[in-house]
Amino acid sequence: MSQDPSGSAPEFQQTLATGFSLEGRGLHSGAPAHASVLPAEPDTGIVFRRMDLPDQPTIKADVSLVSGVDWQTVIGEADCAVRTVEHLLAAVAAHRLDNLEVQLDGPEPPALDGSATGWCAAIRDAGLRTQEAAPKEIIVRETLTVQEGASRYVVLPSEEYRISARIAFDHPTIGEQYATTTINPETFANDLAPARTFGLDSWGEPLRARGLALGSTADNTIILSETGDQPPPELRFADEFVRHKRLDMIGDLALVGARLRAHIIGERPGHRGNVALARRLRQLLGRPSDGSPALDISAILQHLPHRYPFLLVDRVLEIEPQQRILALKNVTINEPFFQGHFPGHPIMPGVLIVEAMAQAGGLLLLDLFDSATQVVYFLGLDDVRFRRPVRPGDQLVFEVEMVQIRSALFKMRGVARVDGQVVADGTMMARFVDR
Repeated sequence: MSQDPSGSAPEFQQTLATGFSLEGRGLHSGAPAHASVLPAEPDTGIVFRRMDLPDQPTIKADVSLVSGVDWQTVIGEADCAVRTVEHLLAAVAAHRLDNLEVQLDGPEPPALDGSATGWCAAIRDAGLRTQEAAPKEIIVRETLTVQEGASRYVVLPSEEYRISARIAFDHPTIGEQYATTTINPETFANDLAPARTFGLDSWGEPLRARGLALGSTADNTIILSETGDQPPPELRFADEFVRHKRLDMIGDLALVGARLRAHIIGERPGHRGNVALARRLRQLLGRPSDGSPALDISAILQHLPHRYPFLLVDRVLEIEPQQRILALKNVTINEPFFQGHFPGHPIMPGVLIVEAMAQAGGLLLLDLFDSATQVVYFLGLDDVRFRRPVRPGDQLVFEVEMVQIRSALFKMRGVARVDGQVVADGTMMARFVDR
């Protein structure tokens, strides 16, 4: 069944009705590039296949496989990688395509004119086909923030997918720009897809010396003089620069492997920050579809023996028994330890961060012990590092993974983050004892 790609989001997965091919040169490799984009079966996801390599290996468009964010987004490793995937993936995500195979004859899709217009036109000509499977979707229920270098992101709950961005360049042609758009096939094709990649002419030589921008020309890149004293090339939009930054955000965020329902605001967004945000959003993928926590505070109280002021886990967001748990604690100025721990400069004691992480680890073992008759004792800590202070107003997110189960002993690795930044990590050993 074919379907008009515009309009409201379908309730089923989608692929192409028929395949298409595009060719040109790679933006960074400069090599001739040919891409064939083909329909794929339900639950395949977006997969790149390197037709030029022995055995024609595949690389899934997955944030866990990102290996480079230097002026481009790269997935895969070493010789088996695909570069500059963001423009193609932006068009794919905006058209709500869930399953595709992209066959490449080299390491990079064609740059076309440096925008996503060619990909959008080809997708519309090929048509879309619904598939009898429910799409994966991430619905943001709580405000999230992520900081990566100079890039900062705020993610807000929303009934639609909206991308906003603010950029600021010390260049007269660019300056400071802000824009926002609801993302659907029509708005993306009209408002964002035509926006081209851009750079200063002084960037060219250093980038080429590093094997980058070898295919960048005036035909696929807006090239500006360093000081702005030369007339700029004709722009498609007065704010084409921030439009392209949002295009890149959509492409990079497609690596979460699910449709998004959220309002995402990027301040000085870049590939590195986009990917950090994609990793954070990916953590939401395993949550219940109604947004409810895997364990709320009532359930936590039933399983942990701790009580105020030593119960340090507020909610469990995701849990894969004996494998992985994602839990959080909201840190407020009302915490009793702030009264005596640097009251003029309140920071959370590191030992309590580790204690909270250990409590999350105890909940990971729920199906292995009887919480009515047993408790989890932690026997040792290794390689614990405190990397950033935790202050009132922070939200601590703990991710604990099982490393080893041996008889009655358990080894787990925990990481605590605030705004996507690691604040503490370490390895924990635990066992059960009778109450």
